Amino acid sequence: MDFNQVKQFNFPTIIRFGAGAIKELAPYLKNHGFSKPLLVTDPVIAELGFFKNICADLAHAGISVEVFSSIHKNPVKSDVYAGTAVWDATNRDCLVGIGGGAALDVARAIVLQVNHREDLFVYDDLIGGDVYVTNDVPHFVTIPTTSGTGSEVGRSAIIADDETHQKKILFSPKLLAKIVFADPLLTMELPAFVTAATGMDALTHNMEAYLAKNFHPMCDGIALEGMRLVAESLVDAVRQPDLNARSKMLLASMMGAIAFQKGLGVVHSLAHPLSSLLDTHHGLANAINIPYGMRFNIAGFEDRFARMAQALGLKSELGESVVQYLFDLNSKVGIPHRLREIQVKESHLDTLSALAFADFAHPNNPKPVSQSDFRALYQEAL
Repeated sequence: MDFNQVKQFNFPTIIRFGAGAIKELAPYLKNHGFSKPLLVTDPVIAELGFFKNICADLAHAGISVEVFSSIHKNPVKSDVYAGTAVWDATNRDCLVGIGGGAALDVARAIVLQVNHREDLFVYDDLIGGDVYVTNDVPHFVTIPTTSGTGSEVGRSAIIADDETHQKKILFSPKLLAKIVFADPLLTMELPAFVTAATGMDALTHNMEAYLAKNFHPMCDGIALEGMRLVAESLVDAVRQPDLNARSKMLLASMMGAIAFQKGLGVVHSLAHPLSSLLDTHHGLANAINIPYGMRFNIAGFEDRFARMAQALGLKSELGESVVQYLFDLNSKVGIPHRLREIQVKESHLDTLSALAFADFAHPNNPKPVSQSDFRALYQEAL
């Protein structure tokens, strides 16, 4: 594919993909009668040149821009309330989420909160809260700037409780973006570490979705293709980024997010507590844990590991070969192999294990995971 040309595909969201797609944002808003967007991003992106150029392009088109960027790297409920207060105070008419998973999760949660004013966690999908998402929501546009979570094509937001650190899922088909502008040029200046961590997040989504016990053969096919794209492009995207590698990673990220509607698994349940308790970058948490979590899943699922090995281009189809590939890939992109290298201590493991067991992801793991299993996996990774 010529990634220099903007292409359109729908799944089901309209996705405008290719170099320069961001230039379509201002005309799109004007053509749809919107003139007062709230731009939700994170505090790092808010200071970058490409974001300021987006704001300038919108202003040049006569569009009034309001920016909300006061969010944590692992978002919490108070971030959503603060953003909703900005929406209320500035009389906005649509919302544009720009960034990686944190910014897009907060943006989507604000979209929900605007016309659903109960406590945010009333809408927690894990307790059936999706049935309360009954009102219309503001027009919502997403623009990814990393190749990791794929939140731009999602319909859920993961937000943590400020006090307990437990993560909640806000979910509804209403929360799908109306359109995605996926421009790989926006990811070209990502630092090597962020590229590596978010890229391993995308790989984790694809691999866990493929192994998840729910039945969704279309997601299986998407996940395998996502794995292939990561295997082809992640090392280049980290070491010598070009449009081809960045474009393939952006596609793989969206594929992972689509595939994981089938479910996730043990790796995400290991990773989530590291983010909420110790503020570890989500992609980094997944990257360190994925070899150990995948090894836990091999027995009884050798056929699935053989298929993943094929997608990754490995000569051996043994499950242990997939695990070794993951260790080697982490080394190539600068990810450590041990939790102790990111300041996890033995004293953290009991709390982490309890949070992991309470997490929403592992019930879809192909085999059951007990709290003692989580403790053993953390210990192995330490």
